[in-house]
Amino acid sequence: MSRLLSALLLLASTTSAYAQWLDLPTPGIPRLPDGKPNLQAPAPRAPDGRPELSGLWRPASVSGDLRDTSRLQQWVRDAMAAHEKNYYKQGPHMQCLPSGPGYIAGAGGGGGGYKRIVQGASTLAILNSDLTYRQVFLDGRKLEADPLPIWMGYSVGRWDGASLVVDSNGYNAKTWLHPEGLVHSEQLRVTERYSRPEFGRLVIDVTYVDPGAFDRPLHAVVEMRYAADDELLELVCNEAAENSSQHWTGNKLTDAAQAAVDVPAGVLSGYVGRYEGIWLSNPTQVDITLDEGRLFVTRNGSARSALVAQSETTFVCPTCQWGQPYVFTRGADGIATQVSEVQVSGAWIFKRTK
Repeated sequence: MSRLLSALLLLASTTSAYAQWLDLPTPGIPRLPDGKPNLQAPAPRAPDGRPELSGLWRPASVSGDLRDTSRLQQWVRDAMAAHEKNYYKQGPHMQCLPSGPGYIAGAGGGGGGYKRIVQGASTLAILNSDLTYRQVFLDGRKLEADPLPIWMGYSVGRWDGASLVVDSNGYNAKTWLHPEGLVHSEQLRVTERYSRPEFGRLVIDVTYVDPGAFDRPLHAVVEMRYAADDELLELVCNEAAENSSQHWTGNKLTDAAQAAVDVPAGVLSGYVGRYEGIWLSNPTQVDITLDEGRLFVTRNGSARSALVAQSETTFVCPTCQWGQPYVFTRGADGIATQVSEVQVSGAWIFKRTK
């Protein structure tokens, strides 16, 4: 319990603020007569006539078979099961480390998956809000057969008609392909196909090949939307990188149940309601319900998950994606005015709206 409360106090100091420049319109983009961005306008072209991919992009959806465990070798399935029991705390995004190939399909914890693409004649750069970046070389070079493994890998690109095809290798084995602990080996090779069918839409078709971890290739389609009138601001969680591991040591799923305390139903009823706020620039809705003496949380319409009380105001969510704690702030009448969702990126505050 003391470890959990220490983590809450530590992470509450790392909350990120998204405010600067967010009221400035993006210059040079197509707009409708009412001034709103025209995201259905034709995709722009670079000076060389090729499609222009530059811009700030936010994830809209991810489909495919990245979560098809039948394609995984047994050691990968075992690793995923172990990570689930341990709150996924070994994940790079939970340790404030680069997520490597995980950024492609949104596994990285920084900035809610925002990417800024900067396209040049010989190099394309992809910037993430947690200060990591990728370089995609367009100068005709080939990938090395036996590269030194690094976090972000090595990438080369070539144009195939209206699509940019990017091949990458040289990843170390310390990263995951999604937040539920999908590990890989150093044999991983990734192929991405970028296309921009209209101004406000970017489609990334991704294939993951890893004979050391997958029996068959995995595939994902990432849909992204142009983040007009928005900005990419940095998100740094170095405080948690230095200290979070020691605070979370021993806090496994079973520990939450063992440390559970009884909270009177009258207290729990004061937490029931809807809370709203911003998480990593994304509007977020948290619904708290009470059923047979237990609190449940639903986040942005997802399946509800049970909350386990660690004190009258602090609860953990063992079955949530990151096992994140929730801390309620009560008014004088005992009714909660807000709830804080504590993650490695900080304590994100959601205010009661109903």
